[in-house]
Amino acid sequence: MSDDGLIKKKLEAAPMRRRSFLGWSSFFGGSALTSSKLAKKLGLGPRAKSAPVLQEASAEAKMIRTGCPSHNCGGRCLLKVYVRDGKIVRIEGDDRPNDGVEDPQLRPCVRGRAYRRRQDHPDRLLHPMKRTGRRGEGKFVRISWDEALDKVASEMKRVKETHGNTAIYVPYGTGSYNQINGRQTAQRLMNLFGGSLDFYNSYSWAAISCATPYVYGTNVTGNQRQDWLNSKYILMWSWNPAEMRDGTNSEYFLKKAKEKGAKLVCIDPRMTLSAVGLADEWIPIRHGTDAAMMSAMAHVMITEKLIDAGFIKTHCVGFDETQMPPGAEGAESYKDYILGSRDGVAKTPEWAEPICGVPKKTIVRIAREYATAKPAVLYQGYGMQRRAYGEQVVRAGCVLAAITGTVGVPGGWAGGIALQAPDGGPAWTVFPTGSNPVKAKIPSFLWTEAVLRGKDMGPTDGLVGAEKLGTNIKMIYAVACNALINQHANINRTAKILADEKLVEFLVVQDNFLTPTGRFADLLLPACTQFETWGVADGWKYGDEVILMPKVVDPPGEAKSDYRICADIAQRLGLGDAYTEGRDERDWVAWSIEFFRKQRFPNVPALDEFEKSNIGVYSVPVTKPAVAFAEFRKDPMNHPLPTPSGRIEIFSQRLHDLNKPDVIPAVPKYIREWESPFGPEAKKYPLQVVGHHYLATVHSTLDNVDWLREAWPQRVFINPLDAEARGVANGDQVKVYNDRGATLVRCRVTKRIMPGVIAIPQGAWWDPDEKGVDRRGSVNVLTSERWTPLAFGNAQHTIMAQVEKA
Repeated sequence: MSDDGLIKKKLEAAPMRRRSFLGWSSFFGGSALTSSKLAKKLGLGPRAKSAPVLQEASAEAKMIRTGCPSHNCGGRCLLKVYVRDGKIVRIEGDDRPNDGVEDPQLRPCVRGRAYRRRQDHPDRLLHPMKRTGRRGEGKFVRISWDEALDKVASEMKRVKETHGNTAIYVPYGTGSYNQINGRQTAQRLMNLFGGSLDFYNSYSWAAISCATPYVYGTNVTGNQRQDWLNSKYILMWSWNPAEMRDGTNSEYFLKKAKEKGAKLVCIDPRMTLSAVGLADEWIPIRHGTDAAMMSAMAHVMITEKLIDAGFIKTHCVGFDETQMPPGAEGAESYKDYILGSRDGVAKTPEWAEPICGVPKKTIVRIAREYATAKPAVLYQGYGMQRRAYGEQVVRAGCVLAAITGTVGVPGGWAGGIALQAPDGGPAWTVFPTGSNPVKAKIPSFLWTEAVLRGKDMGPTDGLVGAEKLGTNIKMIYAVACNALINQHANINRTAKILADEKLVEFLVVQDNFLTPTGRFADLLLPACTQFETWGVADGWKYGDEVILMPKVVDPPGEAKSDYRICADIAQRLGLGDAYTEGRDERDWVAWSIEFFRKQRFPNVPALDEFEKSNIGVYSVPVTKPAVAFAEFRKDPMNHPLPTPSGRIEIFSQRLHDLNKPDVIPAVPKYIREWESPFGPEAKKYPLQVVGHHYLATVHSTLDNVDWLREAWPQRVFINPLDAEARGVANGDQVKVYNDRGATLVRCRVTKRIMPGVIAIPQGAWWDPDEKGVDRRGSVNVLTSERWTPLAFGNAQHTIMAQVEKA
């Protein structure tokens, strides 16, 4: 078979996403020529004169199966990596027999396929460096590892003696997730050293992980994905797995559900790749108004008697006045809110239409379809909860599932964060960090508050584990983290905070590149990529597999693994033996595999056998997918939920007792956001902005990969009506700005985003000019540091801005 014939056969056998990603690059501003170039580079397209690319994978190159470097993309995929003369020369995807939905291949997207352009990037950090200029200038000089490690150890001692362990902070960072690389290695070090200020929740899931248990008492609310094939109707609400994955192969399972007859409807302000490639219908909706549409759907269901009254009576509390918990008998029930019995405003489709921008007829139809399909899935994506009052839309979606009785049945879905039944799914991190002697925890998103006013922070600021923090953050050790600058809100504010050496006295950044966060470091430590050390991973949220990640190539220059760096610091602190327990990176992988064996995978092979087989992955076929709350559904008395009432709490007594009804109501409500098209700020800044996931990056990782940026250049996406009103044409350089900052970026004029909304893909590295105007399209110069009221979480999608031609 010719090369072209082989490639065609490969592509025809692949899921649609593998073909479509390349063809859709023009959707994002890349040209058809660019798409063809990328296809050739990845080995995915016709090439009469490019046979040498395939020949790179010849017999002289060693093939190693390994996991795709885990940068929190939403997946865990299998790669075939070809190595010749100590260099990766080619990367392919999973080639195991595809055993259908029970045990499908773990196929990577183009980000994994293009990874060698990051692996051998000329800007890799090669040596330890210390700052010579002002913080943020990016001026450094090379030093030895001994000097660097001695400095870290001495600063840890100084800060501990001067301010206490609570002044030391290892921030949220997801740039590495393979057990032996990543922030957990630094957390183990700090815990042995006497502890450090800890955090809870995340930038990704703060509101949804907080709100879901208020309804169900747990975050394990999702069926195994194979069960989607039993559904007749799937609402993909603010959910875009084709770009952010959300579990390897989620797109594949959705495609199979569609083949079995399920209708897929995508509700999103953008016509995403998921809408184009998977859905039968796209419904554009105004950002931040999803709870209004959900409330209007509930009105249709209640007034047309489409609810499951029997299930509500036996399995729920708080639906109407007959179901109120003790002590709240006179409080507003969910039905009261929907029908407007207390506030005089019925939440009808006519009420919702001008708020959310969805026609009332569409709201009625979607409500009827979802309520009557039986069984149906309402899958809640994460973008809609990274907003002001993000907790409300999570609870609103859960309640729609409850009142229609789609909970605890095959093909149904309870909603919320939906960790995988029966056990919560993958373990994420098993590398043992030990117990933290410092019990105080702050919300991850509020670390800048702890820098500025930590000594005064208390429970009203989200502090747990202590009544007062008692000190400000004085030392930060950032591992695999670009969330101090690039991914945190209001970059200009954060940059000023970190530039002040009287606030954070010492800042260590441990990474592969000089990131925008790294430019503020006092000390830069060069870390291995995950191809350059040992690691192991299980799935991302969903999945039933263990992926071995053997060392593939040697690190460049003097780069070391995160584990080795922390072990060397521990040695200087007299903690070396306690830190390593006599193990190197490979030994800890063996330890992790034994952990997996005890917890979830009793038949996973031991490390030596695993490595020798070179199969790369151990997986467990799912022949009978688990259904969340199946036992509760059958017998709620003997299998109650872990809520205070033992039932699904449509009305939450705990939230009612907080006595904050305007921002934390006891039943889910639509609350107008603090930056909104309906507020006075819209006169000056009339456009809503969203920073969505994008195929060119994983958060900010991969922004410097040229192949991906050719195909998916950084753009602001704007509707033709909004572009015309501003005299902007496709491809023009524009300025997007508000009171917090400004960025320059080229525009993509497209009908695939609703009017009044613009989209700037998150992750572009911040690059300010001499006036402070970003030149790369970094959306977080526009975002606000304000947090959600219940979870104290990231509300970075609540943004209003203006666009003008630059």
